[in-house]
Amino acid sequence: MIASLRHLRLVLEVQRTRSVTRAAAAFNLSQPAVTTALTGLEARLGVALFDRHPSGVTPTPVGAALCLRIARAFAVLDPALSELSARLVLTASHAKIRAVIAVAETESFSAAARLLGIAQPTVHRAVAEMEGEAGQALFSRTAHGVIPTRPVRHLAIAAQLAFSEFEQARVDIAEVLGREAGRVVIGAMPLARSVLLGPAIARFRASGRNIPVRVVEGPYSELSLGLRRGEIDFLVGALRPDVDDLQQEPLLTDELTIVCRPDHPAFGQDADMRRLAHWPWIVAPEGTPARDHFHRLFAGAKDIPVRLVETGSMELMVNLVSQTDHLGFVSARQVQGVVQKGFLAQLASLLPGTSRAIGLTFRSSWHPTRAQSDMVAAIRCVAAQAETA
Repeated sequence: MIASLRHLRLVLEVQRTRSVTRAAAAFNLSQPAVTTALTGLEARLGVALFDRHPSGVTPTPVGAALCLRIARAFAVLDPALSELSARLVLTASHAKIRAVIAVAETESFSAAARLLGIAQPTVHRAVAEMEGEAGQALFSRTAHGVIPTRPVRHLAIAAQLAFSEFEQARVDIAEVLGREAGRVVIGAMPLARSVLLGPAIARFRASGRNIPVRVVEGPYSELSLGLRRGEIDFLVGALRPDVDDLQQEPLLTDELTIVCRPDHPAFGQDADMRRLAHWPWIVAPEGTPARDHFHRLFAGAKDIPVRLVETGSMELMVNLVSQTDHLGFVSARQVQGVVQKGFLAQLASLLPGTSRAIGLTFRSSWHPTRAQSDMVAAIRCVAAQAETA
């Protein structure tokens, strides 16, 4: 944490009022106390946050960058704290909120203590103090564990997002000073991993960027939760309908196809879905756009495939289809290379009605660092080239 929540609120108040004296009055502190807090933070960061003038104070470029992130963080955190109690906006500390989040996630005080690396009584005390300040219980104690209330679940997501904004402040400060810092975390779905990310990361590196890039794989539900919490910067892959709280940007279209091994008995015959229903299939997991299209292929049919292998792994699909009688229902872009090399054959041409949008998914209020913007630009460029190829 870059500083205590109280000190970060002081920084924001100094920027708002352009005065240490007025900020001190707003927090019922002495002017020397506010000055000491500011100089301490500046010493830890190794850079001035404000220029002092006889008429007041103005933020330096670093101070302006920091204040922007602080304001964004509290805009998310404070409504969630206020949902429990307006008092918590002033009294809740980073340590207490972390303890509440850990208990909410693990539904256990002992597991939360292990997760945080602190003693269990410390977790109990932090939660008890938060409950006292909120004037209400934050958890329901049951025989199966401690269950967070609805406002606490909201707070857990909001606080994690706010804390990620505070961490991004370090990156913003480094960028203002001409240094690289931080990392880019991408939530990647199967097609993005196969087609877009390799060339995009190569392009990102060629631009001179050296910061770490982390690619997170998993089901869309897990990736989107990580995105909402601020653990993931953005997602790349098939877009979803009716995602009101996230922003989606289409980059290219993809259609699905059926593949088999080159000497498969069905290869070269008409792609009659009634006949193909009797073969074993490899399909995407339930809840994905590709799986929805698969169900529509056999909607209303008397015979539907029952011997299914569900996976999002391209490697498993290629290995199984190339060595057995399984048919693969997969993105045409994903298998283009292995089909061209002769490892698989396309049993049916692009299937009408299976077009889907591939693109980027962001938090609606996301404010990327320069490095994150560069990575997004690299992905857009690679996608544009793939769409016109």
